[in-house]
Amino acid sequence: MCHGASLKKIQITFVAQNFLLLNLLYKAEILAPKSRLTPFTKILTILNKSACFSAFTNVRELATATSDVTSNTLIEINPDLVDVVRRPKAGDFKLTKPFLGKYKDAIPPFGFNGLGEIVYRRSYSRLKKDGEKEQWWETVERVVNGTFNIQKRWLEQNELYWDSHQAHSSAQNMYDKIFNMKFLPPGRGLWAMGSPLTEERGMFAALNNCAFVSTENMWDGRRSPSTPFAFLMDASMLGVGVGFDTKGAAAAKAKQNLVTLPNKSKPVNKYVIEDSREGWVKSVGMLIDSYLEKNAAPCEFDYSLIRAAGQPIKGFGGVSSGSGPLIHLHERIRETLENRVGLPLSVTGIVDIMNLIGKCVVSGNVRRTAEIAFGDPLDNEYIDLKNYLVNPHRSEYGWTSNNSVFAPLGLNYEKICDRVVNNGEPGFAWLENARAFGRMADPLNYKDRRAQGGNPCLEQTLESYELCCLVEVFPCNHTTLDDFLETLQNAFLYAKTVTLAKTHWPQSNAVMLRNRRIGCGLSGVAQFISQRGLDEFKLWCEKGYAHIQEVDETISEWFCIPKSIKTTTIKPSGTVSLLAGEYVTLATPGMHYPESRYCIRRVRISKQSELVEPLSKYGFKVEQDVVEPNSLVVEFPIDHGEGIRSLSEVSMWEQLSLAAFLQKYWSDNQFHVLLNSGVSFLPRMPHGAYPQMPIEAITAEQYDAILASLPPQPTPHSPKPPKATSITGKKHKSIRLDFRGVQSKDKSDPDMERFCDTTSCVIDAIPKGRLISGAEKECQ
Repeated sequence: MCHGASLKKIQITFVAQNFLLLNLLYKAEILAPKSRLTPFTKILTILNKSACFSAFTNVRELATATSDVTSNTLIEINPDLVDVVRRPKAGDFKLTKPFLGKYKDAIPPFGFNGLGEIVYRRSYSRLKKDGEKEQWWETVERVVNGTFNIQKRWLEQNELYWDSHQAHSSAQNMYDKIFNMKFLPPGRGLWAMGSPLTEERGMFAALNNCAFVSTENMWDGRRSPSTPFAFLMDASMLGVGVGFDTKGAAAAKAKQNLVTLPNKSKPVNKYVIEDSREGWVKSVGMLIDSYLEKNAAPCEFDYSLIRAAGQPIKGFGGVSSGSGPLIHLHERIRETLENRVGLPLSVTGIVDIMNLIGKCVVSGNVRRTAEIAFGDPLDNEYIDLKNYLVNPHRSEYGWTSNNSVFAPLGLNYEKICDRVVNNGEPGFAWLENARAFGRMADPLNYKDRRAQGGNPCLEQTLESYELCCLVEVFPCNHTTLDDFLETLQNAFLYAKTVTLAKTHWPQSNAVMLRNRRIGCGLSGVAQFISQRGLDEFKLWCEKGYAHIQEVDETISEWFCIPKSIKTTTIKPSGTVSLLAGEYVTLATPGMHYPESRYCIRRVRISKQSELVEPLSKYGFKVEQDVVEPNSLVVEFPIDHGEGIRSLSEVSMWEQLSLAAFLQKYWSDNQFHVLLNSGVSFLPRMPHGAYPQMPIEAITAEQYDAILASLPPQPTPHSPKPPKATSITGKKHKSIRLDFRGVQSKDKSDPDMERFCDTTSCVIDAIPKGRLISGAEKECQ
């Protein structure tokens, strides 16, 4: 019996049987002259020298040992052996240089008069080995190579067939779709896919947008009570937005699991905190468990290994905040739990700890975080969490989560709506419907019967510890339905591929390997309807959804995995939709209508950015940021396109009707929309109440005047930019900024993309002593 052989039994049998069969056929003089079979006899000799082949640790060693005798004759006689003998090393998929050469000098169709390119360079252009930042063609190359490497590894690890020729054809198709922004991966995919973060460190969880964790089972003994809190912190530090519930409080009360002081008679559990995400998370888990586990030893932490404030963070970008935020978090967790000693952990205690973690993540130089809490609509304690007259201590950190209730059908909303009027929250989540339905055009299916919550923008229903990956398709960037369907196929393939990459959380893998949930989203919906009408859009939605289901079946059979439990969504979008436009116009995020057809859009850039000088040279207004001293604000004139209505022209009821339309004909997950005047309801500000508002409506005449004031732009390389016509009948001046020759001053990667590249559910760091409005939070 042979033990320890590294070649798979099936593979060994396949190789040996082929060689033996060919040898027998030769002896029987049925096949080929002796000269054609000499290589096989030599290979058999090599194999026979090793009793049960244990001398070869893998297929590559086998190929190496026989390379001097194998030749094209071997391939001619048995083409199937190509995959066995000449299988390339996993992870080495690369698009060819001749193919990439077609795109190297092409100008990408960034939108918004240069805004799209600025956002790209600020947020997604990674530092290369030569010290320069990526160009768009190189970013797309990295993303596509990374995507197909994941596929290749999955197929090879599971001894499935990898067709190199087909892979290159498919990869080239996906490359073209992304390069021309017919679809885009999530911002974090543009940032992380194919980078050292995934290819070297295997941190594939960072490719997912958002997650949910329930506290209901935190006392069941299978895991430590701190696990949901540690998961939220770990995911948040990876830029993943996390939802959580408060069911652990009821479970603690039912089981009489009381908060206790650490047992000081036991030896102190000392931990020198590692200077890493893992180290910070471990310390928080240890501290929480010292109060929630019975008879636990006290914790003591050594912060000396944590790098000083201001030092760069490799891999994730940005600079260190030092140990201060973590020390503060430890102090506040102790305070929160010691106030509950002798009592079960409360709803307020759960949300307090989760919010304190969110505040630490923001302060710890991860500029943004995203949390949503879910609670009982009949629980006064929960629905008053953001009533700072009742809970004044929470004003320090209560802003780090959106709060919603699980609203049962038939609920009396009067009491909750009183809180909404006063505090703007809680929101509502109808979990029963989400569990029972996919698209509302389809019958009840209960595919999501195990769902327990959702992500911070609530366009994705999720099980506990489940993550999801979202992509965006831009219908307006397509001229035909067939082209749109082909793009959907590529977008779906990208998102489905992400489900092949395991996370570092076993409990997440257990759910995700089963559900394979993804969300193919649509952006620029308002523009498409304005240009082609609702009937055409309905046709594209119905045909597109049906096509995705067919594609899912084909891809799932290819990868030998389950079909995705749900496949489509409408996400709020954000910076990704800023990239995807056609020269002067760009895609409006999700289903949203713009503030106005013509706007000034303001964005922040660092004072050290290499783009400051060329932007000033091109005539754009660049001024000091009134909030961040190390930043500047640049103004871009924006045209959302012919025929688009402004938000003031679209009633709240029409917006709700469009949302219901999308839930019926497109999204089998959910949708996210911020409804003006008032699913989050934000008041519309008729005047710019704050300096440097992110979006300011202007007239067509003002737009033309701004363009006319800009100095002549340098002529970019082919292709030449098209001309656009304003509603005033004037020809707009073409603005095609070309930053490809601008060398990078900042020799570091951009900060890690946070959450799901949206802004509507993301909480930014708030400057000390300054309140922030809902409108500012929405548009930062």
